[in-house]
Amino acid sequence: MVPIGLCSVAALGISLERLWSLRVRRVAPPGLLADVQRELAGGSAESGRVAEMCAPCHLGAIFMAGLANARHGREAMRDSMEGAAATAVHEMERYLTALGTIAAISPLLGLLGTVLGMIEVFRVLVEDGIGNPSVFASGISEALVTTAAGLAVAIPALILHRYLLRKVDDLLMVMERQSARLVEMVHAQGGER
Repeated sequence: MVPIGLCSVAALGISLERLWSLRVRRVAPPGLLADVQRELAGGSAESGRVAEMCAPCHLGAIFMAGLANARHGREAMRDSMEGAAATAVHEMERYLTALGTIAAISPLLGLLGTVLGMIEVFRVLVEDGIGNPSVFASGISEALVTTAAGLAVAIPALILHRYLLRKVDDLLMVMERQSARLVEMVHAQGGER
C-alpha cells in the first residue's frame, strides 16, 4: 500500500502542477498576436515593449525567436520558430510521462499486493488449517484491498494524463496557427522586413 500511496501523491502533485502550468493565459494568451501586430505596425519591432509582452509565455518565446530572425527571410524565421516551439512543447509535456507511468503501474502494484496477500492467506491456511472460514475470507478480503487501491489511483491518473496530453495538443495547434500568422504578417507584400 505504501508504493500505491506514494503514486497517488505524485499523481496528484503532477496533475495540479500541469493544470496550473498549461493554462491558456500562461501558454498562449489570446490577445498576444494582436498586441505584437500593433507594436510592429507602430514601427517598434526592435523595442523592449515586444519582448516585455512576449516574455511570460511559451507563445511569446516562439514569437521572439521568429522576430529575431525575421530579417534573414521567411524560412529562417520559420526555422527559428520551430526550434523555439520544440522547446516549448518539451516544457509543456514535462512530467506527463511520469503521470502515464503512474497510471500504468498503480494497478500492477495493487495486483502485486493482492498476490502477496493471497500467498500469506494460503500460508496461514497450511499452518493453521481451515478451522475458521471467516478468518480465511477476511484474509482474502484484505488482500483484495490493494487491487482496489491501485485501481483507485490509476483511473484518475489515466484520465488526467489523457486530458493533459490533449490540452498540450490543442495549445500546440493554437501556437502553430498564431506563429504562421505572424510569419505571414511580417513577410507580407513580397518579403518586407
